[in-house]
Order: sequence, then structure tokens, then C-alpha cells
Amino acid sequence: MINTSLTALAREQLELARAASSGRSSNTVFGGRQHQLRQTVIALMAGRKLDDHANPGEATVHVVQGRVRLETGENAWEGASGHLIEVPNANHSLLAIEDSVILLTVVLRH
Repeated sequence: MINTSLTALAREQLELARAASSGRSSNTVFGGRQHQLRQTVIALMAGRKLDDHANPGEATVHVVQGRVRLETGENAWEGASGHLIEVPNANHSLLAIEDSVILLTVVLRH
């Protein structure tokens, strides 16, 4: 049984992102190679971006803290703390509008 504080993980990842030259940090909190479901806490400093990449499966972005913009081609969706954004099945990027922490949940395709 896993009982994890997202608030504590968010604080930790934000501190690591602030110290990193890339302005980001992540930690997979559930799942991995042996699971289809994967949940990863990702911290991004304001203005930092996860560049365009393919959707590996069904996915959602839960904004734990801050504000982000998910972009795919001509479409964009913004989310703030507490928002849940469905990741479309298309190449997409994620921009941190403010210092932000998200919980990325993905069901990997096999």
C-alpha cells in the first residue's frame, strides 16, 4: 500500500528544479517498467517547457501547483492548481506559466 503526500513531493521536486540548470525535476511515484500505469511528479520553473513529444498512451495532467499550458499544434489548454487536463492523442508540449508542479498519469500502450 502506497500513501504519499503530493504536497511534500511537490515541494521537494520544486526545490530540485530550482537548483537544476534545466529548471525541471521529476520523480516517478508509481509504476515503472513492470506496470501499465505510471504516475510522475514533474516540477517546471516558470518559462520552462517539456518540448513536443508523442503521447505514449492515455494520459492526464493534474496541476498540483502553479499554472501550465498544454499545447498541440493549433490547440492549447491552460490549467491552474487543482485542474485536470486530458492529454490528447497527439504530439504535445507543456509550458510552465508559473513555477509549477504536475502529476502526470499515463497508461502505457503495449
